[in-house]
Parts: sequence; structure tokens; C-alpha cells
Amino acid sequence: MTMMQRDDGADDMPDLWAGAVDLGALGRSLGFALRRAQAAVAEDFAARFGPEDIRPIQFALLTVLRHNPGLRQTQVSFALGVKRTNFVPLLDELTGRGLAERRQVPGDRRAAALFLTRDGAALLDRLEGLARAHEARFAARIGAADYATLLGLLHRVADRALDEG
Repeated sequence: MTMMQRDDGADDMPDLWAGAVDLGALGRSLGFALRRAQAAVAEDFAARFGPEDIRPIQFALLTVLRHNPGLRQTQVSFALGVKRTNFVPLLDELTGRGLAERRQVPGDRRAAALFLTRDGAALLDRLEGLARAHEARFAARIGAADYATLLGLLHRVADRALDEG
């Protein structure tokens, strides 16, 4: 790897940005490209949503609860692709913050239905505006048509993985 000095005076920054690194087969790797794209999206998400103290999976959970009130934990965890053992602490965090709640399912003492609280709905109202702007930044970067195509292709990759798994 070559090293260079940045214009702002920082010493010995890797010369990655000038294309000096040969990625070999990684340049043709779907997984590597997805990981780099995910990192860019996650960085933007963190910058915009950080002040609200919300992570992407928390936003996803709140969104699913808004559109599907009363689902059971197993349904939501499956829909989000979160293992049940990881889902419980995630939900506990949101219920502890007063953003979501569990309610007893009539006739099934073991099951709980999940709902947004008023505070959760109010927060989600604010977050949805941030999410629209977040998505718009990436749509602008690659163009609306390519954005729609990419989103469709990614859904196809994920759907096929579920079918085969």
C-alpha cells in the first residue's frame, strides 16, 4: 500500500482514495460490494439518526410495529431477520424507553402482541422524515431509476436466499 500526505496536513494517510490498491477478485465480489455499500449507508444513517439515539434495527422494528400492530415477537423477528435470542433485548430496550409495548394475547398466556406507544409513534413520525432524506441522498447519488433497480435486485437476492435457506 502506498502512503501519501493529505492536503489538510494529516500524515501518512493510506492512498486508498487514489485507486492505488488492487482489490483483485474482491472488485468482482457481491459480498464485498454489498459490505462497502452497507458501510456507506450505515455511516449516513448514524450521522442523521444519532441525535435521536436510534440504530437501524430499532428504526426497522418501530416501522414494522406501526404497519403491523399486534404481531407476535416471533413474527416480527422473522420479518426483520433477527434471531429470537437477539430480538428480546432489542425489544426490551425499546419498551424500556417507552417506545413499544407488549400486550397479552387473549387466550394465549405465553404470547405477547407488540404495539407502538404514543411516544413511539411520535418519534417514528420524526424519524420517517429523516429516513426519506437519507434514502433521497442515495437515490440522488446513483439516480432514481438505478436506485429503484438496485433496490429491486437486492430484494431478489434476499428473497432467493430465504427460499434456499
